[in-house]
Amino acid sequence: MDMDVHAPRDDQASGEPLLTIGEFAARARLSPKALRLYDRLGLLTPAYVDESTGYRHYRAAQVEHARTVVLLRRLGMPLADITATVRLDGERAGRAVAAYWADVEERHAEQRTLVGYLRGRLSGRGSEMYQKDFEIKTVDVPEQYVICESRHLLSEELPVWIDASTRRLEEAAESECGGVAGSPFVVYHADVTQDSDGPAEACVPVRGAAAARAWAAKAGRERGTSSRVEPAHRIAYTRITKAQVSYPQILGAFEAVEAWVAREGLKVTGACREIYFVEWESAGPEDQVCDVAFPVGE
Repeated sequence: MDMDVHAPRDDQASGEPLLTIGEFAARARLSPKALRLYDRLGLLTPAYVDESTGYRHYRAAQVEHARTVVLLRRLGMPLADITATVRLDGERAGRAVAAYWADVEERHAEQRTLVGYLRGRLSGRGSEMYQKDFEIKTVDVPEQYVICESRHLLSEELPVWIDASTRRLEEAAESECGGVAGSPFVVYHADVTQDSDGPAEACVPVRGAAAARAWAAKAGRERGTSSRVEPAHRIAYTRITKAQVSYPQILGAFEAVEAWVAREGLKVTGACREIYFVEWESAGPEDQVCDVAFPVGE
């Protein structure tokens, strides 16, 4: 156990007065128990440890570092992230804190929309809330030639796969298929949930149909790649934010569109889809990024 005795009067290397763990804990507003933990993690290492007693001693200059650790903990930052952050120089450390907080705000935005979804579902007022929360519109979509990538996967795998597959398809469109001709979209040919694996199909419209066929023939069955005509059709859709895209919140948007289609006496004529019309990485949690849509007809 650490005691406030046997402390050397100063750090022999710098001549700076040393503090016992009790004195340092009081100045830094940390408990001795926390200081021992931070020492084990390499987050806040004592300036001197007595080999015979194990007593820890700190420099007064370390107080500011310790208080920074306290503030980062109040943000809820995990200890591993704090350890990495305080080892950076000032500018990079500031950017690391900003990046961490942006992630926190994104999670909070997702959780707010999840709370709304769960309130509606559990209270039995889902349909009523969806009518208020989601505005439904229709639009005619012209025929498009698309290159595609299909995969069976579960809902937790979707975000990473959508980002990666869309990027691969857009790169192929620009380099081999005459360029991108429209917004990328993802078609769900069967349910993708925590228990059902679809498949899902990522699609990118391209300008060169012949070049796209040649690309698909060359790519073969790698990653389930193909090319095809997407016929002209009408969609009923609602526009949602980046936070609302997260599963299961997005289910509320799909259910709202389905309910609207039924009320309007229309029929669903194709697989549901998500159409992404902005750069995902640059969008904030409350920015509109995606249309949730169903092809419809009379």
